[in-house]
Amino acid sequence: MSKEPVKAGRVDPRDFLEIDALLSDEERLLRDTVRSFVADKILPDIAEWFEEGVFPIELAKEMGALGLLGMHLDGYGCSGSSAVAYGLACVELEYGDSGTRSFVSVQGSLAMFPIRAFGSEEQKQEWLPQMAAGETIGCFGLTEADAGSDPGAMRTVARRHGDDWVLDGTKMWITNGGVADVAVVWTQSDEGVLGFIVPTDTPGFSSNDIRQKMSLRASVTSELVLDAVRLPGSALLPGVRGLKGPLACLSEARFGIMFGAVGAARACFEAALDHAAGRKMFGKPIGSFQLIQRQLVEMAIGVNRGMLLAMHIGRMKDSGSVDAAHISMGKLDNVRMALDVARTARSVLGASGITLEYPVIRHMNNLESVYTYEGTHEIHTLILGQALTGISAFE
Repeated sequence: MSKEPVKAGRVDPRDFLEIDALLSDEERLLRDTVRSFVADKILPDIAEWFEEGVFPIELAKEMGALGLLGMHLDGYGCSGSSAVAYGLACVELEYGDSGTRSFVSVQGSLAMFPIRAFGSEEQKQEWLPQMAAGETIGCFGLTEADAGSDPGAMRTVARRHGDDWVLDGTKMWITNGGVADVAVVWTQSDEGVLGFIVPTDTPGFSSNDIRQKMSLRASVTSELVLDAVRLPGSALLPGVRGLKGPLACLSEARFGIMFGAVGAARACFEAALDHAAGRKMFGKPIGSFQLIQRQLVEMAIGVNRGMLLAMHIGRMKDSGSVDAAHISMGKLDNVRMALDVARTARSVLGASGITLEYPVIRHMNNLESVYTYEGTHEIHTLILGQALTGISAFE
């Protein structure tokens, strides 16, 4: 049977492999809705927010109204979207800025997810609907100054005091910490690692925002201090003991990062593609030069490969066949790819690439944090090494 010959000029530079065709109508509608939100509410002001080091917390309720907060959870005011739909939203949010996607990831995957997965019915009823609406902001307290990649070394401790618990310790690098109304805090105890729901107006709880950041500037990052914070027994998450609790939350957050990094990469690639068409050198567009074309090609391959990888792992998650190691592979490779694309795009833009008039330097700086948080590049490498060999190299 004869086939129609391949014709040149059919490709869309912004969807080279026609990945859009892999989406359902519902997925495209959601993607386009979030894309419009980012275009209207994020992109016009993000450079200013980044420069001033602020996150407009009023966006929370608008995100809640769109169903973006805890969208991959079901019930209690959450929309129960598929994993792929959530991933597509993360792509668009991070196309705007990593800080925007981080806010949504922390709210949904790190604060709401443990309440949904490990909380009591009373806790779910009390917290999830208002968090899904963006009326209550959450944060996730696991990392400490001396316990980042090794959370088992955390020093924050919870001690029983009658029917209550008393928490003491310090958490570091906490996204949303300074604007949060509630914190999900993980501690050591005589009963193992425990999680607690801590309203931030509880006596003894305080936060200090981290200043002078050169990355994730349009995002609130804080230190949490717990000084004899007394909580009722009902604040304990009853459904989990041990590190498997916080690690399950991290895997949820890494899934969103795996998709989100593609959005940052796409923003950088598209900026470089547009610049190469309009910038003239030696009397012609720089896009006509072989070296620039090679850079554009490498960026396009990275963005398309990253999206296919994220989509495949997302479909695996929706089918129930995904393993945490799969998500580690996606996080590791897509963030690495996005950084490479951002750095290449910065080169294509020349001096213009270092200004906030273009998105590239902002994404490049942000991705340095994304490369590290929710598991460093090295930690994900060891997770994959263990999955391949069956041998742990962590100790």
